Amino acid sequence: MKITRVGTQPSNPGPEDYFTGRVRIDPLFAAEDPGRAIGATVTFEPGARTAWHTHPLGQTLLITQGVGRVQREGGPVEVVRPGDVVWFPAGEKHWHGAAPDVAMTHIAIQESLNGSAVTWLEKVSDADYGS
Repeated sequence: MKITRVGTQPSNPGPEDYFTGRVRIDPLFAAEDPGRAIGATVTFEPGARTAWHTHPLGQTLLITQGVGRVQREGGPVEVVRPGDVVWFPAGEKHWHGAAPDVAMTHIAIQESLNGSAVTWLEKVSDADYGS
């Protein structure tokens, strides 16, 4: 058994190469071998969002606060709220973030494959975001 105490892992800003706007990432866990799951709480200020990206084994988002937006390539922008659960299948190009005037927090869970949990792509344009 392993207990990771709250406050023992520092918060980190979302890197500008992969995010638009102010984003804070709070690590929750990284499984030890043979596990592959990684989890973090991510808080997006209003208008903030990820770049387009994929996950080799998919990703689950648990929306915990605020109002957010999510989109898979070729699909409509969807509004998400606390209690919603979003799943992106392996390799599906997508993005997620806050609504234009409301912050959003979610727990993101994904698995690593060959040491990688995400492939970052181009930033989401204002037109795609729908601002």
